[in-house]
Amino acid sequence: MSDNKMPSWHATTILCIRDNKQVIIIGDGQVSLGHTVIKSTANKIRTLANNSIVAGFAGATADAFTLFSRLEEKLDKHSHNLMRASVELAKDWRLDKYLRRLEAMIIVADKESTLILSGNGDVLEPEDGIAAIGSGGNYALAAAKALSDVKNIKLEDKAKKAMKIAADICIYTNHNTVMKKVNF
Repeated sequence: MSDNKMPSWHATTILCIRDNKQVIIIGDGQVSLGHTVIKSTANKIRTLANNSIVAGFAGATADAFTLFSRLEEKLDKHSHNLMRASVELAKDWRLDKYLRRLEAMIIVADKESTLILSGNGDVLEPEDGIAAIGSGGNYALAAAKALSDVKNIKLEDKAKKAMKIAADICIYTNHNTVMKKVNF
């Protein structure tokens, strides 16, 4: 760390998985500043659009809340069309002088789509509906993909198991989770 830089915010794992009946986003509760855990029970998951969309964020909390607010405005403007609202938010995020400084990533999902949004203008839709972001995102993603073919486990249990694996590996991810789902 350089002398004139504050330690960067780390700490989150957000995972989204789905089946033909529901979509789930689960996130851990750890917030760290540098090498120090500031909070272990943060809630990084929200529902939007009258509980028809679920969203989770990784990154700076105030930035994420700003983006959630902007996304809700876009959803209202575009009749809760998640893809259209997400593309419009990504455009603003990339081009707006204020918004482009925001440091966060978002996963949003509804009955049709799972999307990852970033400040680079990205609106990414994974082919299998499984997505993860944050410091432990790749661990949770790998675990969720490995569990995706297991038929006799409920989706909620797959999400919890994948997050447990991520928390066991990533020092910036803990075992306190919040999960929200949208049923179709």
